[in-house]
Amino acid sequence: MRTQSSVMACILLACTSAAARDIFVDNVLGDDRRAGTMAVVVGEDVGPCRSISKALRIALPGDRIVVTNTGQPYRESITLQGPNHSGDDRFALAIVGNGATLDGTYSLANARWEYAGNNTFRTRPPHLSYQQLFLDGQPLVRKQPPPGQSPQLAPHEWCLFQGWIYFRADEGKLPPAYNLSCCGEQVGITLYEVHDVIIEDLAVRGFWLDGVNCHDNVRRTDLVRITAKDNGRSGISVGGSSRVRIDTCTAAGNGEAQVRVEGYCIVQMLDNVLDATSAPAVVREGGRIVKGE
Repeated sequence: MRTQSSVMACILLACTSAAARDIFVDNVLGDDRRAGTMAVVVGEDVGPCRSISKALRIALPGDRIVVTNTGQPYRESITLQGPNHSGDDRFALAIVGNGATLDGTYSLANARWEYAGNNTFRTRPPHLSYQQLFLDGQPLVRKQPPPGQSPQLAPHEWCLFQGWIYFRADEGKLPPAYNLSCCGEQVGITLYEVHDVIIEDLAVRGFWLDGVNCHDNVRRTDLVRITAKDNGRSGISVGGSSRVRIDTCTAAGNGEAQVRVEGYCIVQMLDNVLDATSAPAVVREGGRIVKGE
């Protein structure tokens, strides 16, 4: 005969299983007044959410957020924190990106530029510590001056110097003639005090600090097929006492590191492509990296 405690355990297990569900997100057809119960729109009240942030606000432990790749970037910064954004050993809290992009860029169409000589102009970005500069959505060549020297740029090159973005225009053109943008949002995906999480098949770009930041106490969490490119500091950062697996991810074009590891974390690295052209593949400021299975 079952004891009262075992019966209660079975009831709790059934309730937890029943709570796991799919929440659908679509930034073209979606509406954040909806609960995301279906991937398609059925009347005014039934259909996908518009933002991943809304899906996270209503998520329960073990839910799966399914993001539609509409071809339009999701211009938002998202945070996973606490028990509602966690799972367990049976049902992970999952974000399935389907190749969609989180984009943190900020248009410089209304920026105030100062002439700095030699067809070069400068403007103060919204964030000074790390940056990237984009033309028509693509990263421009960065050329930092040697210590003690001022910027010397070729056309369409840029640098971050003494808190200013410097950009050299073509002869006879001014910066407003270009479709320029820089990093505006801080972090694409922040994780803090969560466990049993899977984030897969998302591109994260244009954030002034990190594409993905596993800040602290992030446990049993997998980053799978994440593409983290052209962020100001790093593509993926793991710190504190986190335990994270980075699996089949790509990081390139980030400013200081493709992957950054610090604190007392343990990071398992599997089959990743880390392009060291713009910055080192891995920067360790503590932590431990485990390779292989």
